[in-house]
Amino acid sequence: MDDNILVVDDEREIADLVELYLKNENYSVRKCYTAKEALECIEKTDFDLAILDIMLPGTSGLVICQKIRDKHTYPIIMLTAKDAEVDKITGLTLGADDYITKPFRPLELVARVKAQLRRYKKYNGVTVQNGDIIVHSGLVLNINTHECFLNEQALSLTPTEFSVLRILCESRGNVVSSEQLFHAIWGDEYFSKSNNTITVHIRHLREKMNDTADNPKYIRTVWGVGYKIEK
Repeated sequence: MDDNILVVDDEREIADLVELYLKNENYSVRKCYTAKEALECIEKTDFDLAILDIMLPGTSGLVICQKIRDKHTYPIIMLTAKDAEVDKITGLTLGADDYITKPFRPLELVARVKAQLRRYKKYNGVTVQNGDIIVHSGLVLNINTHECFLNEQALSLTPTEFSVLRILCESRGNVVSSEQLFHAIWGDEYFSKSNNTITVHIRHLREKMNDTADNPKYIRTVWGVGYKIEK
């Protein structure tokens, strides 16, 4: 693998451990122990994925997340404290694709990394056919180029937001549960009923699409079941 991964954590033992497990999977790893170092690094280096600790001294990992999203679409996984629910939601809102709670199992983190990279490559034209386009009521998704347009206006979507919208469009007319969306995107077993990851991504999509839950033009909530886009 030639994938280049950024790991940002001020706890050197954790950063070193993550590096060890990722290198065992043949990933290239660049470690940063401070936000300043990380911000300089993302300006100079092309990455395929970033793993960011939120709790950094001085500048938060959330700031790094936002800076990355200003210019890049590669996946971001946030490392969060056990009970920091607000940080998780904030990270997802700023454009993170996933989060994992400390303390975590290294193999679980590696599984998340693999899932994110698989999806990112797939939706950036590595494993799809040219001309794979979804068109629905003013919404255009180009699966090959990872571009999305709404009424001819480009939408800047994170890889996860693009995935959610694609799945809903491909299933239009049918309800897709949060659990189905989660497994379709991450392909692992870490979903729990208390997981609000999908809810946050849906909310963020609605904001970008100028859509609302109360009077939806595109994404409708089917309470107690999931989400759907009408045919």
